[in-house]
Amino acid sequence: MTQAVRSLTGPLGPAPARILALCLVSTAATGAGLLLPAALGHTLDLLLARAPATRWVLYCAAIVLLLALLDAIETVLTGTVDARTTAWLRRRLTGHVLAVGPRAATRFGPGDLVARLVGNAAQAGTAPTARAALLAALAGPVGGMVALALIDPWLAAVLLAGAPVLALLLRAFARDTRECATRYQQAQGRIARALAEAVRGHRTIEAAGTAERETARILRPLPELSRAGHRMWRVQGLAAGRSVAVAPLLQLAVVAVAGVLLARQRLTVGEVLAASRYAVLATGVGVLVGQLAGLARARAATGRLDEVLTEPPPDYGERDLPSGPGRLELRGVRAVRGDRAVLDGVDLVVPGGTTVAVVGPSGSGKSLLAAIAGRLAEPDAGEVLLDGVPLRDLTHGALRRAVGYAFERPALLGGTIEEEIGLALPSPAPERVREAARAAHADDFVRRLPHGYATAVADAPRSGGESQRLGLARAFAHGGRLLILDDALSSLDTVTEARINEALATPGPHGGTRLLIAHRAATAARADAVAWLEGGRVRAVGPHERLWRIPEYRAVFADGEPS
Repeated sequence: MTQAVRSLTGPLGPAPARILALCLVSTAATGAGLLLPAALGHTLDLLLARAPATRWVLYCAAIVLLLALLDAIETVLTGTVDARTTAWLRRRLTGHVLAVGPRAATRFGPGDLVARLVGNAAQAGTAPTARAALLAALAGPVGGMVALALIDPWLAAVLLAGAPVLALLLRAFARDTRECATRYQQAQGRIARALAEAVRGHRTIEAAGTAERETARILRPLPELSRAGHRMWRVQGLAAGRSVAVAPLLQLAVVAVAGVLLARQRLTVGEVLAASRYAVLATGVGVLVGQLAGLARARAATGRLDEVLTEPPPDYGERDLPSGPGRLELRGVRAVRGDRAVLDGVDLVVPGGTTVAVVGPSGSGKSLLAAIAGRLAEPDAGEVLLDGVPLRDLTHGALRRAVGYAFERPALLGGTIEEEIGLALPSPAPERVREAARAAHADDFVRRLPHGYATAVADAPRSGGESQRLGLARAFAHGGRLLILDDALSSLDTVTEARINEALATPGPHGGTRLLIAHRAATAARADAVAWLEGGRVRAVGPHERLWRIPEYRAVFADGEPS
């Protein structure tokens, strides 16, 4: 594994005891495999000399049984270690992606992240066992070489003459295989990213009748995937072919020299048999090729995981919030996305206990400002303060307890309705959930569901407006001194929106200070003040009635639609 992941798992992975056990079992199996040729050779010599050989026959049978038992144990340990390592990597990767936040999805894309989490984590999870298996595979040739030297130094010398050629073959194979595996996995990630984008926009694709075009776009990296896959198999086949050409020649050379030594009575027939078997073990490049291929694929997958794990999560401080009304202040906030400054020197104060609506044309940075205001995104310059404390100085718990959010498309994650509304609560609070649902005007339709608040989200048919009301209920249940609504009323009917706006304008338990991203004039009119964004800057702050006198301000709402 590469350094970033190894620093987290240690050299033996997240299951060190099992890896050590696997190494011991593999070593024992290699040792038993090295004993067998010597035992067989000695048994053959006894039989040819008509000496008693029953005990040695039993020894050989015991070694064969031991090899079968060790092989079974090795198979079980390999499977469990691979599963545990993969599970650990997936937990680590998932937690890190959630800690990094939207920046991870922006950099890699949801589809590519899923490909890394599912496919690449499974491949990287085999790295500890692949290393253990490679060590055992290397022990075979080394042990075979030592055994040949013990039988006769000339046999080891013959084999050593061809060892550099085999080493060069293996080195080139490992390098080429990893390069091919990396390209293959990268192409897989691009296909997964395009597929996720198409699934997210399936209605647009269906409405436009462009399914065939989108299919072609998704599968555009397929030729590259095919080339990388074919290249990987060609590399492995070429390495195997070269090893097949070299290894048998070395084995024949060893057997030929052993035959000469037998003729000179320096070796027995049993030792010649043992030497032939040790020559096969010492030139076991085929086993090494397979182990190296597996390790190369695991290392390539680990590299893709490291790209995600090296993306730094936000740093949090050690301060708690003092008591206060929830005064929000943005000082000189600048945020660059791509090559454009979406927010450029934004200064804004939201007094505690008030409701401020943020309006502006499309691209003015409203949603980005809402994300920065609650530290769901980081500014490139400037700072955000809540009751005089910079958000970056707060602990993670203090920040999330203080700031609640509701979004245009709330994510309902698959629990029951009650669990989804109470998602941010540290412990179940049925009364608080129901109170929040009533404030969001969601209680009536929730009670009409088959099991009321105990209905699973997946079994609760609902409109976009009803989903938004559940998101609002979740924000209300969360409480906190600052409530940020990022276009969270856009799908509501006019009557429901008016009622919720009235509730937001009334001081109560559902957040003391409110920051609303507004697209409708009626929503802005009910706020205590309006911050008008234009060109990444705050053009004006004031009551909606006063700003309405400005033609450019009225033009923001000219279409009556979200801008």
